[in-house]
Amino acid sequence: MERMDVLVIGAGFSGLRALHSLREAGFAVKVIDAADDIGGVWHTNRYPGARCDVESYDYSYMFSSALEQEWRWSERYATQPEILRYIHHVAERFDLRRDIILDTCVTSAQFDDALGRWMVTTERGEVYDAQYLVLAVGQLSTTKRPCIPGIACFEGRVIHSAEWPRDEVDFEGKSVGIIGTGSSGVQMTPVIAQKARRLTVFQRTANFSIPAANAPVSEEEDRKVKANYAARRRQALDSPSGLGFVPNGTSVLDAAPDERTEVLEAAWNRLGFGFALAYKDILLNQASNDIVADFIRAKIAAQVDDPATCALLTPTCFPFGTKRPSVDSGYWATFNRDNVELVDIRSAPITKVSAQGVHTSNAVYPLDILIFATGFDAFTGSLLRIEFSARGSTLKDKWAAGPVTYLGLGTEGFPNMFVLVGPGSPSLLSNVLLSAEQQVDWLRDLLVHARAAGVATIEPTAKAEREWVIHVNERSRETLYPKAASYYVGAEVEGKPRVFMPYSGGVRAYRRILEDVARRGYEGFHLRTA
Repeated sequence: MERMDVLVIGAGFSGLRALHSLREAGFAVKVIDAADDIGGVWHTNRYPGARCDVESYDYSYMFSSALEQEWRWSERYATQPEILRYIHHVAERFDLRRDIILDTCVTSAQFDDALGRWMVTTERGEVYDAQYLVLAVGQLSTTKRPCIPGIACFEGRVIHSAEWPRDEVDFEGKSVGIIGTGSSGVQMTPVIAQKARRLTVFQRTANFSIPAANAPVSEEEDRKVKANYAARRRQALDSPSGLGFVPNGTSVLDAAPDERTEVLEAAWNRLGFGFALAYKDILLNQASNDIVADFIRAKIAAQVDDPATCALLTPTCFPFGTKRPSVDSGYWATFNRDNVELVDIRSAPITKVSAQGVHTSNAVYPLDILIFATGFDAFTGSLLRIEFSARGSTLKDKWAAGPVTYLGLGTEGFPNMFVLVGPGSPSLLSNVLLSAEQQVDWLRDLLVHARAAGVATIEPTAKAEREWVIHVNERSRETLYPKAASYYVGAEVEGKPRVFMPYSGGVRAYRRILEDVARRGYEGFHLRTA
């Protein structure tokens, strides 16, 4: 049995940051991960076209100014291989690998109330003994596959976008099918279309997408950003979404039509995920959202030649941004190609998969390769795969009606257990990497405080947890987010509780709440001495 102060589950961005910061604070830390290498979602999501929807200079660590200055991003929106190279560079530069345990899947974790410690068990029966347990398992790391009759009979190759093979997939001369038009499907479609003999995209729901407006980073741009990096980081921390630019503080409705078009065009051609901040009330006011959504629909119409295909690709049933919009590189225009077909599986659902391909209610589509770009069991999927138990209760039971947390960091009844960028925090409504760093720094300070005060266990109070859940729901009702059947509300998995999970109050408001809780002696937590 190996004993440590802190055990971190997950070796992605947030887990590596927790390892570095807690180790620097003098804690004995280990990171454990089921994968065969570090990187989390960027290690497994290797599909063609995989790219970040946040600008590279913002989607990077801010804890080291030296690291900021020495790393040279090649593109405005980094691809998966470049992001993974960055992660590996960080691990080597800060000697993180010596405290990382790979190829090790955690199956259960039980809190020993008498000892005030977590006993964490792996699938091989190994046990790790830690005072604190930090869950950095990711929000989008448990893959979701549709249950389609006959899939085992398919004679071609089946691939999930989040479990992409290491070897290069040869699409030349192949008939390829993609099920799903979320971010993964949107990003891979243009790339695969250029290589495959035939590409069939199976779409249930049309989604909004913003152009990546990607470009190489010039030497001049790199120098300019690095000369003002500290100010850019401060701006990101003081923004709604954790992005390094100043959001527009005016309403869509207050802008003259010509001015509005100019602002939206500029945002369309540069901001990617940040397009939703082109005006302050896009996600707050339905009339404002309608204007912006119509602007995007016009962009789709300008790029898709066939009227019927254009109608299918145009989202109409939910407000823009209430599902996280994709960021693409030529998605809409891809459907003008002769070798690409869009299949509407809402009107003609998939009925089965045979040896030869996919069957819908009115047609058969022969395929050589079938790709599931069907996403994830978001927010809670990876947390509930592990059996966490404390004081006669399991986390799965406690969260049966939906996740309940205090500050998105802890849950009452499970002492010394902390969640990074999970439900109840800005998480997927923000630049996730910045939000992770924000939480890690706060958690580090809490654990340092507890160590100095001789605290044995840290646990949210039932009152604080209850009030935080109420606050999260109140803030969500101020927005348009609840209007969409999205993974924000658990709609991506049949039978999952329909509750709004992330904190929609913004990065800046969340930071101020964390700071206030700390100033008040970590109000809302029971800090029990040994």
